[in-house]
Amino acid sequence: MARDDLFPQPAEKLLDERTAPATDDPRGRPLAARMRPRSLDEYAGQSHILGPGQLLRRAIEADRIQSLIFYGPPGTGKTSLAQIIARQTKSKFERLSGVESNVADMRRVLSAAANRLENTGQPTILFIDEIHRFNKSQQDVLLPDVESGVIKLIGATTHNPFFFVNSPLVSRSQIFELRPLVEEDLRALLQRALTDGERGLGYLKIAAGESALRHLAKIADGDARKALNSLEIAALTTAPDADGSIRITLEVAEQSIQKKAVVYDGDGDAHFDTISAFIKSMRGSDPDAALYWLAKMIHAGEDPRFIARRIVICAAEDVGLADPMALVLANACLAASEFVGWPEARIPLAEATIYIATANKSNSAYLAIDAALEDVRTGRTIAVPEHLRDAHYQGAERLGHGKGYQYAHDGKDHFVAQEYLGADKIFYVPTDQGVEKKIKERLEKWRAELAKLRKGMPQ
Repeated sequence: MARDDLFPQPAEKLLDERTAPATDDPRGRPLAARMRPRSLDEYAGQSHILGPGQLLRRAIEADRIQSLIFYGPPGTGKTSLAQIIARQTKSKFERLSGVESNVADMRRVLSAAANRLENTGQPTILFIDEIHRFNKSQQDVLLPDVESGVIKLIGATTHNPFFFVNSPLVSRSQIFELRPLVEEDLRALLQRALTDGERGLGYLKIAAGESALRHLAKIADGDARKALNSLEIAALTTAPDADGSIRITLEVAEQSIQKKAVVYDGDGDAHFDTISAFIKSMRGSDPDAALYWLAKMIHAGEDPRFIARRIVICAAEDVGLADPMALVLANACLAASEFVGWPEARIPLAEATIYIATANKSNSAYLAIDAALEDVRTGRTIAVPEHLRDAHYQGAERLGHGKGYQYAHDGKDHFVAQEYLGADKIFYVPTDQGVEKKIKERLEKWRAELAKLRKGMPQ
């Protein structure tokens, strides 16, 4: 009890809103909290892990849960799934938050779990919401009791656990990724909320248009919480008409949900997955897909310099010498984006994106430098041939440096066949794409003359 709590309430009144009984006054909590599913039959989406015969569903129904980590975007049902497990398990269910809880809270729960297991044999499930918010040392506190089986851990996170949760915990847990809900799932949730008189909005006389519900389901972008709370806003802020009906039209729905909030974290999966899709779309010569991912990053407020730098990399790596102007344009895009900023930066970014996506492609420069680096790393170090060594200092001639060097511009077509490496190695293999086709023709001719030189044949 808090020191200033003069009127303590019964323990059941202190339950977190997410685990409060379903019999509470339906108007007391947000609609999304009231409409949390109470069983797997009410649970929407995630058929890839909860469909008939799937591993997780079998484990829940058989009460054979091991340590689990759920990760996915907001509003996909991570906490709801943990609550369903709590209702269907014979284990004691404890809940902590990575935002609010500390090590003392963790030790208290772990100590109670150990005593419970020893005295009654009842296992404990510890649910930790936002587990990625715990730092490494806090996560380490859990490890011995997870390892020994004192607790079964269920962690929920919006971040990839392979990056944000300690490896020992990950290795001892089954990882399940929850995906954004599809529009049909959200549409069904909205309809259920409209007709549920106990927990939903069924106590109101609501007439919701099909177009309005479709709009809410679409703009919610896979987030059940956002869809349900937007429906509640629409219902509670719309005045009834003459017959007492609350009519939720498309216009009302648009006002209630407003701008689509794209899931995009600056340091998490959405950030890296989106830029990966952007680059791969340009590499794959699909300007429409590339523009979509570019638009998503722009909408989310991504740093234009970050996008432009990736365009520069793509121009060099994937277009390369098939169209050398791509790198020039990409660098101009980087300078322009940094100079003008949002919103105008979208134009040079789009121009460079389209150019690179539609350009001839060659990754020969990328492959060539990596091959050369690997040779330097693993092969025998080649000494600089004496005729190529610096001959501009006093005494160089006595060492033989520069002796026999032939000035390339004195030769026919500004080429002289001579050794520049002292070893027969080929790293750069040009393609037949775009400008590089002509480069290939010249290079084949020069390499043929060098091969004759090495064999001692007349040029």
